[in-house]
Amino acid sequence: MVLAVIKKRRSVRKYQSRLVEPEKIKEILRAGMYSPSARHIRGWQFIVVDDEKIIKKLADTKMYAQHLAAASVVIAVVSEEYKYWLENASIVAHQMTLEVVNQGLSTCWTQIYDSQRLDGSSAEEYVKQVLKIPQKMRVLCLLGIGYPGEDLPEHDDTEFEKAKIHKNQW
Repeated sequence: MVLAVIKKRRSVRKYQSRLVEPEKIKEILRAGMYSPSARHIRGWQFIVVDDEKIIKKLADTKMYAQHLAAASVVIAVVSEEYKYWLENASIVAHQMTLEVVNQGLSTCWTQIYDSQRLDGSSAEEYVKQVLKIPQKMRVLCLLGIGYPGEDLPEHDDTEFEKAKIHKNQW
């Protein structure tokens, strides 16, 4: 069953205008909270954005964030900064993307950490300003979530590359 969800997960950038039910968002957040965490630090936090005006501002973060404008909900994955924050927050975001698919929804990971706006300024600083995130926190990504407005094919076995698998040694 998990592999079926993984195969369905695609980066969908078009959404229907239909609102996402709060229960589905709660399950997506639950999937993030159940993520493994190095040294069990669990430094992540989530900002759930369903205000259209704020979502439009987030869509202006950078060129590759424009699809967020059509999302019903955007979740910012934020973390305290510590040695393993990037790895831990990435696992959280990925588990959330899988639960998005499991809920019959779609998403596209919008990278914020180490990204720039069109004017060369920091995308992370812009998102912190829009969402009033404390300066000590880091923003990994934004997950735009909605009912899919496009139908992309599932991953298939043509993507399984045996040449990339090594046994015991390189």
